[in-house]
Amino acid sequence: MTQLSSNAEMSPAPNAGSPRAVVGCQQLSKVFKDFWMRDRARAVDRLDLVINEHEVFGLLGPNGSGKSTTIKLILGLLKPTSGRVSVFGKAPTDVSIKRRIGYLPEESYLYPFLNARETLDYYAKLFGLDAKTRKNRIDELLHMVGLEHAQFRPVREYSKGMQRRIGIAQALINDPDLLILDEPTTGLDPIGTRQVKDLIIELGRRGKTVILSSHLLSDVEDVVDRMVILYGGRIRGEGTCDELLASNERTVIETDELDEQTIAEIDEVIRRRTGGEKSIRQVSAPRQKLEELFLGIVERAQQEKASTSGARQGGMTAAFLRAEGEQVERQQGEELIESLLEDEQAAEPAVEEQTPLAAAIDQSEPSEPQGEDESLIGSLMDTEPQPDASVPIAPQERADTPEEDVDLGVIGSLLDESDEEPGSETDEDRKP
Repeated sequence: MTQLSSNAEMSPAPNAGSPRAVVGCQQLSKVFKDFWMRDRARAVDRLDLVINEHEVFGLLGPNGSGKSTTIKLILGLLKPTSGRVSVFGKAPTDVSIKRRIGYLPEESYLYPFLNARETLDYYAKLFGLDAKTRKNRIDELLHMVGLEHAQFRPVREYSKGMQRRIGIAQALINDPDLLILDEPTTGLDPIGTRQVKDLIIELGRRGKTVILSSHLLSDVEDVVDRMVILYGGRIRGEGTCDELLASNERTVIETDELDEQTIAEIDEVIRRRTGGEKSIRQVSAPRQKLEELFLGIVERAQQEKASTSGARQGGMTAAFLRAEGEQVERQQGEELIESLLEDEQAAEPAVEEQTPLAAAIDQSEPSEPQGEDESLIGSLMDTEPQPDASVPIAPQERADTPEEDVDLGVIGSLLDESDEEPGSETDEDRKP
């Protein structure tokens, strides 16, 4: 496909009728003060905002632009310094509207030892739902967010994307009319981001009013119906995504691929019709988004029954997608092993020639010693072997017969002395 760009103007899209407003802000401001009540930071500055019913609305802006502060003002968690904010036509602090609001904070605060079903049941009890309603609502939400297979696993074992999805289910447990999501795609990979975005689109189809806060345009450009861009607490841009991204200085025409001659003829027609003031400025082939490329690769890999179970040892790089159970893969693996074995055998050094000593050892019959060798061997055989001091000698068992070098007379005299009774008089004692 070829894109042709010129500097012709494009007419704006007509505005649609405005439905009933759900959230309204008039000159809303929030100033944070220090200990001495001096102005420290103006987070929201004279904000005028209207969010309509059944609308997916985006709050865009960099970190610190006032998005989270605006959300807390809408929820009634912060009191405005000046201005007015209304939710369903009432003050945000009105208790009667709390049941109609669902909120997912930027960080999910969930009990790590509870599983998904226990977590949702806990929040359902806070809203006073009966047991039957709780069970039906939990089953519906687990199916909606795609966590039926992991409903009995502890939340601490969930990935970041699974925690965000159970957080969205928690925000929907009371079936709210207004759903507020603060940075729902923070820390998610492209696949988790796509799953959350598809869930938001589905909620919009079901008629929910959704406020989506993000600092990435790519997260909301294909999700929201309308958005505002905040910076420094003020609205810097407002409208639909097409309105904000449209350029009034160019017109883009997309066709199938054209050759150079056809492009030159089109350029000549444009110059002739405009008196030479306008012409083709650029001819390029469109590029797909990186997210679409990544998701396409993953989808094709899933169709080929590949998995991302992890890297395996065997090389300097590990495959991100690895096929399992395919005969082709096994055959390729066997061929690779055979080639590695052949290379290893080829790399082994040649066998060296045997030394005379090795040749003598390998002979089947020992040769007779001759000359000086015979006398040397004889002297070694006559010499008694000396024990090695470094090797401990095990104690030998005592023989039953006495050794020849033992003096038997000494042993007999000792036995005679032991037969004498203690205290008996000897010949020396009887002498006067």
